[in-house]
Formats: sequence, structure tokens, C-alpha cells
Amino acid sequence: MNRLTSDFDMSIRESYVHTLHACNISYVTQAIVNDFAPLLFLWFMRAYDLKLSQLTYLLIGNFWLQMCVAFACAKLADRISYRLTLVVGQFCSAAGLVLMTVLPDLMPNPLAGLICAVALYAVGGGVVEAVTSPVVEACPFKRKAAAMSLVHSFYCWGQMLVVLGSTLFFHYIGLDNWRWLALVWAAVPLLDGFYFMFVPMRPLIAEGKRGLGILGLFKLPVFWLMAVMMLCAGASEHCMNQWASSFAESALGVKKEVGDLAGPCLFALLMGLSRTLYAAFSTRLNLINCLIASCALSIAAYLTAVFAPWPPLALAGCALCGWAAGILWAGVFSTASLAIPLGGTAMFALLALPGDFGCGLGPVYVGRIASFFGDDLKAGLLAAAFFPALMLGCLLYYKFGYLPRHKELASSGIPEG
Repeated sequence: MNRLTSDFDMSIRESYVHTLHACNISYVTQAIVNDFAPLLFLWFMRAYDLKLSQLTYLLIGNFWLQMCVAFACAKLADRISYRLTLVVGQFCSAAGLVLMTVLPDLMPNPLAGLICAVALYAVGGGVVEAVTSPVVEACPFKRKAAAMSLVHSFYCWGQMLVVLGSTLFFHYIGLDNWRWLALVWAAVPLLDGFYFMFVPMRPLIAEGKRGLGILGLFKLPVFWLMAVMMLCAGASEHCMNQWASSFAESALGVKKEVGDLAGPCLFALLMGLSRTLYAAFSTRLNLINCLIASCALSIAAYLTAVFAPWPPLALAGCALCGWAAGILWAGVFSTASLAIPLGGTAMFALLALPGDFGCGLGPVYVGRIASFFGDDLKAGLLAAAFFPALMLGCLLYYKFGYLPRHKELASSGIPEG
């Protein structure tokens, strides 16, 4: 992409390019804390005599604690400072990954040790979710939507790095040596925490002005419209992401290795490319129109995956969902920031909650629908098309119903990338 600032030679304490780099790495951290432990579930079951149902507590605890931390950041991040919040969050992520290698063996109950480690790094994940986006939005970049899309693309690159890097490590060095890999992954948030100590930051709300706060945001109808769109963005992404491998294996009859590569990995690759390319060409694109087109493409991708007569075409539909959903999350953040300029950190943190809820609700919804129709994942994924369809309706209302009544907002560049 074109340079977001021209002064790359400025020191680390002055250049906001370093701030963007640190935020990029923080999303790699979030991918690590979300995706590494599930790769070890079979090892945990064998080594610690645990059941799969017990290990689901790790997923549930990580998900809900991240949401709670994000909500707390809505009230505390502005008071404590972005810098301190992110530094502590990154160090918590690093500490959680390190303790995961020792606590299960030190505590009488290995599951309790795993839960304690996951709880610690979930704090870091919640901080990243709530604070990184407002830090990027506060940077003095002209192309804020481009910066926002780029930073969110690093979750996708991080997801691919964790899955592929861990798979290669386990294959060549051995699954029993996973603790060394955990220490390698822990170095990412540790170093990024030190990075955040030095990069420049500035408040999202200009000095002398006050943000709306939680109650003020709740009184705005447009905030609730953005919240619904965030829920749909999270669900549109994760309905396919979480079920792609199983869908490829069970419904399409391909091997598990092919399903993993053609499902989640290709999904993450296309999502990352979508976000990166939008960042590169955002000056030529209209953000609202891009979001509308992405929702329509997402619906088409779900329908292709379900109704395609040939497995390769159905797999292409699965992967296309990643491309289509790529800019939805970051795009809603950018739209909300312009629609509610005094939203502050509270707005980003509160919008992350329905987004995360959609990430958790969507896959469960698909599973329940599939179960109702005799474990038919095609039925579940067909029902999942509801989420991009609902978001499409919200976007059309926003463009043709809300913006014409707020001409000042419309003329301020809200549709632009």
C-alpha cells in the first residue's frame, strides 16, 4: 500500500508507523492465544487424562473472559492510558503462554492449571480486542480505513502462521516438545509489550472534549445499528471459518488434510488478502459500497458452498467466504468512528462485544440447525447466510435511510475509504 506517512526515518518515539507496526503484532498475539491451545487438545487429553468436554472450558473461558476484559476497557482504558493497558495486556499474554507449559504439572489438577494459564492470556486478548483499534484510529493517518483494514489483516496472517508453523514443528520436532514452541510464541507478545513502551500514541478524543461514555452511546440509535452489523460481521466470518474443515470432510467427502488446507487455511489466506488489498486501494474505493458488495458476495459464497454440484466448487465457496467477510469487521469500526466521532475507546470496546458474541453465536447456530436436520452441515451453512443478509439490510438502511437525514455526516467523507 502507499505509505501512510512519509517519514519512515523518524525515531521509534516519534513515528506513528511504529505504532501501526506494534498494533499489527498485537493482532498476531491475539491469533496465537486463540488458535495455539486448540492444536494441543489431543495431547492434553492423552497426557493429563482429560475429556474433550473438559477442554471446552478452555475455549469458553477464553471467549467470555476476553469479552469481560473488553467491557472493562470501555470504562478504564482512557483513564489508565492506552500505553499502560496494552503493555500489561501483552505481558499477560506472554505470561499465560509460559505458564501453560508448567502449571498443569505443578498443580494437583492439570485442568485447573490450564484454565489459570488461559485466563491470564485471555486478559491480553481482551485488551487487544478493545484498545488496538482506537489506538490505530487515533494515529494521524489520512487513510484511517486503510490503516484499520491493514491492522486487522494481521489476525489472519497470525492465524496462518500459528497453524502452519505449529503443524511443521509438530511434524519435524514432535508434539511432545510443544512447550518449546509455546515459549517461542510467548516471545511475540513479550517483545511487543516492550515495543508499545516506546511508540508514540495520542488520545482518540481531542483534548478539551469528552467522549460520550457508555450511557451516551446507548442513547444513540446509530450505535445500535453498528452493534447489529458488528454481530453479523463476526457471525458471517466464523460460521464458515469454524465449520469449513468439518464441512469439507463430511459433506464433500474430501480427506481431512485437504479439508484443513482448503478450508480454514485458505479461508484465512483470502481474508488476509482481502483486508490487505483494501488497505492498498482504499483511496479509489467507497467503503459503504464495498461493505454492501462484500455482504452480497458472502451470501453468494454460502449458497455456492451449499448448492454447488462439484466438491471443488463447493470448497471454492468456502474459501470465497473469507474474501467476502474480510473487510466487514474493520469496515464497521471505521464507519462507526466517523458516524460517532465522540464515541472514544468506549465505542470500540462496546462494539467489540457484539462482534465477539457473533463469533461465538454463529458456529453454535450452524451446529444446532445442522443437528435439527440430521447433522446436515449444508442446512446449517444455508441458515448462516442469514447473517450477511441481515447486515446487508442494515447497510442499505444506513446508506439510503440514515445518511440522507444527516447531510453533514454524509458530506464529511463517511462513505469514503
